[in-house]
Parts: sequence; C-alpha cells; structure tokens
Amino acid sequence: MASYSIKDLEKISGIKAHTIRIWERRYKLIEPQRTATNIRFYSDEDLKRILNVSILNQNGYKISKIAHMDEGQLRDRVIDLCLDTRNVGVQVESLLVAMLELDESKFSNVLSNSIIKLGFEATVEAILFPFLNRIGILWQTGTINPSQEHFISNLIRQKLIVAIDNEMQNFVPQSDKTIVFFLPEHDLHEIGLLFYSLIARKEGYQVIYLGASVPVCDLKVVVEVRGADALFTSFVNATEKENLEAIMNDIAHNIPDIPVYVMGLQVRELQPQLPPLFQIVSASQEFKTKLSRL
Repeated sequence: MASYSIKDLEKISGIKAHTIRIWERRYKLIEPQRTATNIRFYSDEDLKRILNVSILNQNGYKISKIAHMDEGQLRDRVIDLCLDTRNVGVQVESLLVAMLELDESKFSNVLSNSIIKLGFEATVEAILFPFLNRIGILWQTGTINPSQEHFISNLIRQKLIVAIDNEMQNFVPQSDKTIVFFLPEHDLHEIGLLFYSLIARKEGYQVIYLGASVPVCDLKVVVEVRGADALFTSFVNATEKENLEAIMNDIAHNIPDIPVYVMGLQVRELQPQLPPLFQIVSASQEFKTKLSRL
C-alpha cells in the first residue's frame, strides 16, 4: 500500500493542504494515519476519496453534503458526472483514479464513452494529452509510483496501436510524401508520436515509424536509404533547455534541408530556439495544415 503526505494529496488533487486539513477536522472526510514518529500520512483509499470529493466539489456539490455520502453514493455521483464528456476536468480526474486503482475497466469505460461522443482525435487531444501532461509532472516530482504511470500509458498505447491497425487495413496512399516518426535517444514516451503518425496515415501520407530512442546516426541511415520528406519527433523527458537545443541542432546538422515537426512537454515548457526548418506542432488540425503545405 502506498502512503502519501498531505503535500502529495495537494499536488495530485489540486486541493490546498490547508483546505484538506479543514475538511478533516470539520467533516471527517478522511482520517490520516501516523508513523511511529507521529508523522501524518494518507493511504491510497484516502487519495481516491479526495479525488472523488474534488470532482463533486468542482461541479457544484457543497462539501457539507458530500460529507454525508457513503462510498457507494460518492462513486455513483462521480460516474454520473463522467458521462458528461463536456467536462474535461472530470474525465481527467476519473482517469487519475483509474490509474491509482490500476483499474483497466474503469479506464476503458471513461475513454470509450468519450470516444463515442467526441470522436477519437478529440478525445486524445482534449482528455488524454492533458491527463498525460499531468501525470508526467507528478511522476517527475516523485508524487506517483512509476508503475502506475506505466500501467495507464501502456493502456493508451494499446488503444492507439489498435486504431493504427484499423486505419492500415484500408490504407491507400493519397500522397507520395513520406514522413519519418521517431523519438530522440533515451526518450521512451511514444503516445504523442503514435497519435500523430495515425493522423498522417489518415491524411494519406506514407509513414516510416521508428519509435522510441533513435540515435541520430541511425535516423540518418534510414533517411539515406528510404528517403524522407519530413521528420516528426517529440520531447517529453525532463532536460535542460541547452541540451534540448543541442539535440535539435544535431538533427538539423546531420539531416539538413528536411522539415522537422516537433512537439512535447519540454518544447512547450522550455521554449527552445529552433533550428531552421523546425516547426512546433500543438494540435492535430495544425499538423494537417502543415502537411497540406509539405
């Protein structure tokens, strides 16, 4: 069983530690345990309850009313809210609970309901990307267990691979342009890369998918052997701005004169100086527009 400090609860739920303490004293929403040295800590069950309370509170439920709900009532109200796909915050919080519980069924229900109502692309961009950004930050700060992040990331990866397989069954190239998709060396976060490779296939472009952790020397060989009209990569691993710019410049030096589309948390956060022909992609429609100009 995992244990969390009150600061961990604050980071994951977004509720201030001061507010959580007030809820503890006034409403007995959760009851922390204490170590042998009298340090307070919280369990997985406490964290899941706080997340569910947060969902209801953000959607108009008074805390005094929430406090009188039993676990079944609390869960049922949250499920009702999850059916409203317009509320992105609820969807993200619900996926967080599924991750903490390692509950594949709950994850699939939230995602499937959203896909039915919003469509696959909109679900990935409006719900999954914000969710992944959030857990990526939590993982980097040591707030959640890496195994939980791996569990949910692999479920999302499976969904994307199935979507790509379905797309390829009836794939007819509409363009003679080829795009190489890869992650830089030591970066293993493929979800964004898989999603945009799916977009490129749907738009009729030919795709060479190299996947995670590709050294620049290997990338150069692929381009020399097969040719490429554009490259696409993503930067998710925590790094320094100078290192990020050095990686981009290395790619530009070894594979010149080819457009390179880039995305990822580090690109957004660090805002690096881009080499010539490098272009930031922040949404699927923007990517489609760039492809039409390739």
